[in-house]
Amino acid sequence: MTPERVLVVDRAVIPAGAAWSGLRTEGVDAFLATVAVHGRFEDRAAAEQDATRKQVIPYLVLRDGERYFLMRRTRAGADARLHDRYSIGVGGHLNPGDDGPLGGLEREWREELHADFLPTFRVIGLLNDESTDVGSVHIGIVYSADAAGRPVAVRERDKLSGAFADPVEVAAVVDGMESWSRLVFEALERPKVP
Repeated sequence: MTPERVLVVDRAVIPAGAAWSGLRTEGVDAFLATVAVHGRFEDRAAAEQDATRKQVIPYLVLRDGERYFLMRRTRAGADARLHDRYSIGVGGHLNPGDDGPLGGLEREWREELHADFLPTFRVIGLLNDESTDVGSVHIGIVYSADAAGRPVAVRERDKLSGAFADPVEVAAVVDGMESWSRLVFEALERPKVP
């Protein structure tokens, strides 16, 4: 079996050297241009252990108006660190052949969700979390999209459940969220939800 190769960039080319946590809305276009020039594919297993570089992850927050597509991972997933955790993000590693972050996000959409449409993806920021081992080797490019009333479901129902939920419902489970989802939700809803 061939090892998975994922897109990485050196930490030094990330805004502020990635010495920040949260959702950052400035510098996104410059970062995307940097990824196009300095990004390279490396063995995923090695990249997971090397904090001098970051794996680039497109990360989609799907909305239906004000509601969020809220997912909960089951215990059937491979990564025990994520069991029973909530998420408002769909995304994954970029591989050769993805044609950049947007192409990778479209692939993840088709792999993770069942929907009869492909929405317009709008980039909203960069996501970084230096507080966890996983976060220290990944950087997110956060996108948003609106389902506009169209139905969406998770594909792997043995590993995930998912449905649209209003911000108050999402806020009620924020302590059970994966760190990236919590950071994005809090940044987007800070002025609205207590």
